[in-house]
Amino acid sequence: MKKIISCSKAIETIEDGSWLAIGGNVLHRAPMGLVREVVRQKKVSLKLVKTAGAHDVDVLVRGGCVASVDAGFISYETEYGLATYYRKAVESGRVQGNEHACYTVISALNAAKIGVPFMPVRGLQISDLIEANTYFDKVTDPFSGEEITVVKAIRPDVAIIHVNACDESGNAIIEGPKFDDILMSRAAKRVILSTEKIISNAQIRLNQDKVSIPGFLVEAIVLMPKASAPGSLSGHYEVQDKVIRDFLADKEESSFEAYLDKYRGQDQGKGGGFSW
Repeated sequence: MKKIISCSKAIETIEDGSWLAIGGNVLHRAPMGLVREVVRQKKVSLKLVKTAGAHDVDVLVRGGCVASVDAGFISYETEYGLATYYRKAVESGRVQGNEHACYTVISALNAAKIGVPFMPVRGLQISDLIEANTYFDKVTDPFSGEEITVVKAIRPDVAIIHVNACDESGNAIIEGPKFDDILMSRAAKRVILSTEKIISNAQIRLNQDKVSIPGFLVEAIVLMPKASAPGSLSGHYEVQDKVIRDFLADKEESSFEAYLDKYRGQDQGKGGGFSW
């Protein structure tokens, strides 16, 4: 079965209420094209997982797609300030913000990756997060008898990740910082990639040391150049400053529809116009 499909077909496979891990970090190499299609398809009650999110989480929350967010940090970088829509949704109770440190999200994903129900996280020993949240607990170390804090495993139903290139099997190359994307690809039940370009398997064989995500982990591929916009892709394009500022400043529903329409053609990519 060919893995290269349209953006709409790839996102149709994500069920309401799914645990959804989102690749990238803050405004960098997030799979924004896939995120916008989630909003267009009006997915609901999603449980997001990310160590450090920004515009991706804000767009999904503004689109009414989110029930909860497990993250260590959700905010734009300093010059843009807080993630307005996420903050107000959590304050109003419309979205459950499950507070982590970034490393406890990583530990929870690591537990899922190796198939264990929880992971020790020593650094939380003096934190109030332990008592306030059910996904943290304390157990007795059977070897030393000491009490140790643990975090519950998080196994995403789907991870959506943007990569620089992959072949038709999904063997993917990520240039620049890889953030937590490799871990997400190992922890999630399914992986959907958007990619700047499709390269030949011969090119992959010549660059095997650069493959970050092996194809056998990848279920679907969407060819989608500039899919991280309005965020950046290291070495290729920068943050679209005006788009981010307009998104944060203009709260009208019509402006959100205009934002989604602005990227509609780009998000369809090559796969959008074809039946693969």
